[in-house]
Amino acid sequence: MVRSQGVTGLTIAGLARAGEVGVETIRYYQRRGLLETPERPDAGGQGGGVRRYGDAEVRRLRFIRSAQAAGFTLEQIAELLALDATNDRVRARALANERIAALDAKIAELQAARASLRHLAHQCEGGSEGPCPILASFDRRCS
Repeated sequence: MVRSQGVTGLTIAGLARAGEVGVETIRYYQRRGLLETPERPDAGGQGGGVRRYGDAEVRRLRFIRSAQAAGFTLEQIAELLALDATNDRVRARALANERIAALDAKIAELQAARASLRHLAHQCEGGSEGPCPILASFDRRCS
């Protein structure tokens, strides 16, 4: 249910909807220690109480998803979550700089692949005899 003060009393399905993930993703994050599993409340002695999640869990789930979108691994996200509690900006900045370097390397790799493919497409356009340079290039890479 949603109240003006925030989210309270969400089931795992509600938490999954709020975080735009599946229930199994929530359970996976719980197994990995990224999200806590709340205690199951006593349901009148029948043991069927439903776990409930609130604002803190929704914020944490959204943090995890945002960090994943930025390319951080789950291990790095766990460290970022721990750093949040200690306010260790130096280590958080170091993790961000490591991620930036990895992104820069991937960008360079993609730009090289684009340039290579552009060159092959130009070669393919210019000739009509023999095998297509694009297909021949891929065939050579497979052998």
